[in-house]
Parts: sequence; structure tokens; C-alpha cells
Amino acid sequence: MAWARKLPSGRWQGQYRDLLGKAHATGTFARKGDAKATADDQEAKMRKRRADGTDPEPEQEIVRFDAWAEEVMISRLHLRPSSRARDESYLRSHLLPTFGDSLLVTIERKHVQAWVRFLSEDKGLAPRTVRECYRILGGLMRSAVDDKLIAESPCRRVSLPYVEHVERRFLSASEVETFALAMDQRYRGLVYVGAYCGLRWGELAGLKREHLDMEKRRINVVGSLERVGNGFRYVEETKTTSGRRMVPVPPFLVKLLAEHLLATLSPFVFPAPRGGHLYYQSWRRRFWNPAVDASGLAPFTPHELRHTAAALMIDQGANPVTVQRRLGHKDIRTTLQAYGHRFPEQDDVLTARLEALRESVAK
Repeated sequence: MAWARKLPSGRWQGQYRDLLGKAHATGTFARKGDAKATADDQEAKMRKRRADGTDPEPEQEIVRFDAWAEEVMISRLHLRPSSRARDESYLRSHLLPTFGDSLLVTIERKHVQAWVRFLSEDKGLAPRTVRECYRILGGLMRSAVDDKLIAESPCRRVSLPYVEHVERRFLSASEVETFALAMDQRYRGLVYVGAYCGLRWGELAGLKREHLDMEKRRINVVGSLERVGNGFRYVEETKTTSGRRMVPVPPFLVKLLAEHLLATLSPFVFPAPRGGHLYYQSWRRRFWNPAVDASGLAPFTPHELRHTAAALMIDQGANPVTVQRRLGHKDIRTTLQAYGHRFPEQDDVLTARLEALRESVAK
């Protein structure tokens, strides 16, 4: 017997079971009666086709994309709130307008390819955004395959827009000094922590004084600010599990931070001017951009402080594993993909040191 269930969104979803007892969902409706009536109708059609022998697997024909997407998104308990908000936004804006009313089994590879072209050419979305949308669609379709709702995913051999490689900006140590001196004194320490320790902006803005170990010269990165909708909130989480890490702090920075903390009673090391945590857009507009202009280092973004930290570490002889650990990358491949081109510069240094070692023992 079919039934209807109320979704977190407030809408109603019709459901019924096939002859094997597996539950299936229909579309979503504003009224409970409409949802149940649709499920009753689909159940009746399924039983009739099964009785006639005209449709051995009728359940593959009646699951709509919008209903399936909502069911899958609800079940993804592992997503962080910021990741969920991002994926749901892409789903509403770019996937449902094209595939929402379609039955899963009717979506073919050619439809997906046409959709990718539409997003790229007609809507003019950036290549990275198009690829994010495709990633979400691919995940939904893989889940449908796993649940035997479709035989295979239509997200196969689809041509995606090329993402142009943009050379990352790295400041030299002297440029870091120039920029730090141009920054408002309240956030000068933030510049140094970003440039010498490699924390993400959310980790910098969410850094609390209780997570500074001055005696051991360590920053315990355990929390961050994360974007939720149009705002931010502090969470005792990092972007990845590997993001929870202990980052060594150079002695000069320990002294600077100790002096900095005397000027604030906030639990945050770098609080907003009126207390509480920073808000990215307003902070960047009020403090970051003027410092960039005054230092003559434009263009330069907050995230490029992190790139600068990686470059400084590599230039001082750090190996990829050390850089990975300090930056909190989950996979060494991420480190090598982002900064691998800088490591070959260390080959000449290593060769010179080997030559000096040989000379020291050959005399």
C-alpha cells in the first residue's frame, strides 16, 4: 500500500513498495493527498505491468530525478553544513531546472553532454563551477546505479570544460615584511601566521587563544570558521581530518603573538574590531584590500598567504611530506600538484651539498 511522508522542506513525497518489498519514491508535492495519490497510481501501474509481463523491472521507470536527488541529499550525513549548502545551491540552480522532471532511466549521456555545454556556453559558468555541477550529478547517478534504479550512469565519457592553470602568487620573505607593515596593526600577526605557518583563512579567523601553546611554540589547529549561506560560524572542525594538526611556530612569531594577545580579551586571536569572529567580505574590504594597495603588491588574495607559506618552506629545503603535514593536505598528491614545480629547484641545492660532502671527506 502506498503512503506519503513529510520531508524536512515541508513538502510531501509519495512512496510505495514494489513486489520485492523495495521502497520507491515519486515526486514531491505541496499537499499530502497529491503525493499519496501519485504513489497509488504508480503502484497500480507497476502491478498491472508486472501482471501483463510487459515490464520486468518497472521500478526503473518511475523514479524522478528531483525525488531521487532529495532522497540522496538527505541521506548524506557525512557532509559538513557548508558543503551541504554549496551542493544544494548548485542542485537547485543548475541541475533541477534541466533534469528535475525527468525519470532517471530517461537521462542519457547525450543529455548530460548537452547540459554541460549549456552551462558552459549559454549560462557562461566558470569551468570549475561546471565541473562541480557535473560532480554532483555524477554522484547522484552512481547512487542510482548502486540502488539498481538504472543500469549504468549516463555520466560517462562526457567532455568537460578545461580549467586554465593560473599561476599562484607567492610573496618573498621581504615582500611579506612589506605587506605586514602595510596591514593594520591588529591583523599584522595574522599576516605572519598565514605566511609562515600556512593556515587557511578560516583557520586563521577561527584561531582561538586556547589553541596556542607558547611554551612549545605550537599552534593546535582544531577549528575554523566555515561559510553557511551568506554568513559564517565557528566550528570545532577543519576542512579535512588531516587538517587537525600541530603547526610549529617560529620564535619571532611566538613573541609577536604574545604581545598581540595583551591587546585583546577576545577568545579569538584575531577578532573583529568590535569583538567576535571576523567576517570575510567586510574584513577584506576594510583591512586587506587597503593593505594590498598600500604595499604595491596587487593583486594578492588572502589564500595566497597559504601559497606563500608553502613556497617559503620549500625554498628553505622542506620536503613534500613536511609541507603536506604543515598545510594539512589530506593527500600528498594535492601538495605535489599545487607546489611540485617548486621542488625541482632544490635539486641544485642538493647537488651542491653532495659535492661539498664529498670534498670534505676526500681531503
